[in-house]
Amino acid sequence: MDGLRVFGLGTPGRIRTWLNDLALSGTKRATAGLLLFDYEAEGEEVEHIGEHLVLVGDSGERVAEVEVTRVEFMPFAEVTWEFAQAEGEGFTSTADWRETHRRYWSGLGHEVDDATTIVCLWFRLVP
Repeated sequence: MDGLRVFGLGTPGRIRTWLNDLALSGTKRATAGLLLFDYEAEGEEVEHIGEHLVLVGDSGERVAEVEVTRVEFMPFAEVTWEFAQAEGEGFTSTADWRETHRRYWSGLGHEVDDATTIVCLWFRLVP
């Protein structure tokens, strides 16, 4: 869209609306993806620092533009508290982050274990 890749948080519906609201308020500054399923299986390149993306809503409409500020790859079991907090979703611990994400991805048919590679993507809103 407008020459930029699109960036959809969560799944369309209530979750995407909530996550977009968190991003627009500045509370959500990061998101996690599964290297195998979200990138490799889709033939999608991992975002890079400085890349601008169009944040989209349920209908694919433009909600905002974000800039990628940091990209890290790490095993599921090693995702940090700093990252969990930056996701802005109210996690109380890394264990809470892991349980919530394991349940979310499992619901999409993707089982994760402690060694599953997570793409930790940090971003900022572009004014």
